[in-house]
Amino acid sequence: MSFTETHVNMFGGSPLNRLSWLRTSHKFLNAIIEAPNAKWVVFNAGQPLLLSGQAKPTPALLSTADIKPLLGNVPYFGQGEKDGELVVEKDGEDHSHLLHSPTEAARHRGVRVTFLGLHEPPSDDSSTALPSTEFSDAASALEKLQGTPYFTVDLADLEYSEEQINNFLQTTSSSQAGNELAWSEPRALMTTLDPFTAAIFALARSMADWNLRNKFCPGCGTQSYSMWGGWKIACGTLLPWVDNSKTKPCMTRRGLHNFTHPRTDGVVIMIAIDETGEKILLGRGRKFPGKFYSALAGFIEPGESFEDAVSREMWEEAGIRVWNVKYHSGQPWPYPSTLMVGFYARADSTKTIRTDLDNELVDAKWFTREEVLAVLNHRVGTRFDNADHKKMTEHFEGKPLTTSDKPGTLEPAVQAFSPPDENSTVKTKPVEETPLKDEPAFKLPPTTAIAGVLIRDWAEGRIKFPPENTQVRKVNL
Repeated sequence: MSFTETHVNMFGGSPLNRLSWLRTSHKFLNAIIEAPNAKWVVFNAGQPLLLSGQAKPTPALLSTADIKPLLGNVPYFGQGEKDGELVVEKDGEDHSHLLHSPTEAARHRGVRVTFLGLHEPPSDDSSTALPSTEFSDAASALEKLQGTPYFTVDLADLEYSEEQINNFLQTTSSSQAGNELAWSEPRALMTTLDPFTAAIFALARSMADWNLRNKFCPGCGTQSYSMWGGWKIACGTLLPWVDNSKTKPCMTRRGLHNFTHPRTDGVVIMIAIDETGEKILLGRGRKFPGKFYSALAGFIEPGESFEDAVSREMWEEAGIRVWNVKYHSGQPWPYPSTLMVGFYARADSTKTIRTDLDNELVDAKWFTREEVLAVLNHRVGTRFDNADHKKMTEHFEGKPLTTSDKPGTLEPAVQAFSPPDENSTVKTKPVEETPLKDEPAFKLPPTTAIAGVLIRDWAEGRIKFPPENTQVRKVNL
């Protein structure tokens, strides 16, 4: 493959300046959260709030004025010991044993919020960037910033009843302007979002999910709190007013600990190409309905490189040895917080395929370029129609992704493009298959998923291997 440009997949290409060097400044965060043009991506236990009465539902971006009733008293960041009090370091207090002060933009009271970043006007002039030292006077420094600040929050921590949440939604400026607001299964947005909104949504959901899940310190079990505008979680024993005289010091008081920062789980996703270059290996997952084939994928394990993981997963899922592993591109996958890392590799199509090793696949087989192109060019080859929608909603127990096929409802989400949400509690059951008229021989993922990109790029000749001497190839055993 010889792309001259960077390949940006769905959910990638973040348009925000995350201003990471300002996350420790409560002066900056308390000032920018009050910006009249600030926008909020809102979730409820991971479900995004949508403008649902549109042909293509999109996240409902609320204002700080809408969200304020949920945030508690000011200050929102840099909270002191008492409610409404700005943190003040005690004279002579020694934090030399810590990498950072435990009160940097601390929010230990109220629902956790995350500052996502600033969408700035296009500019190549780095001289306009403000260092953290400029924010000793946050109000004047903010006047020099141009753009739209973005935040996110998940309301699940508020433990509101459904009636209370509905009452809150009715008070928002969006609802009062006549918009219909609704919570959605998050994967339902995969085929409806534009690239700009998708990138912000991916960041927002991953950060909101991480903050929602991590309520207690993994080192000692003490309740944790938020710092750095939602980008760091700290143990409650670190707060300077907490009496720790009768407890063993938490291990997080010294050193750098990876569980205090947002996590991203690496996943390799890959296609194997045979030695002729005219066939690829695809698999059909056990838990997905229909004749849906996709790239193989799996989580990276400790002590592995990306290439190691590709080789292991290909062997475990299909019993196939691969070599000459090549990187293609990556895709953030906010379900809940995964980075899909796309690869392609060589393999021998004459070898026996085995799906009985880890039993993750129902089937795996080699497809010719002609077979794949026939599906890609089929009118429903890479999308769900009404019959597929019926299969999908019957496939999952619990709340369906949509309830009808009338205009304005959510298009069902395709979950078979990648590993499922590792924290999902959704259970699956067998699916009855009903043939469709003019049905393709099988189905493939769309290009909103990296699996679909990998498959289409190979089928259309953008992924190529140079001729090789099979006598000197090196197989990863």
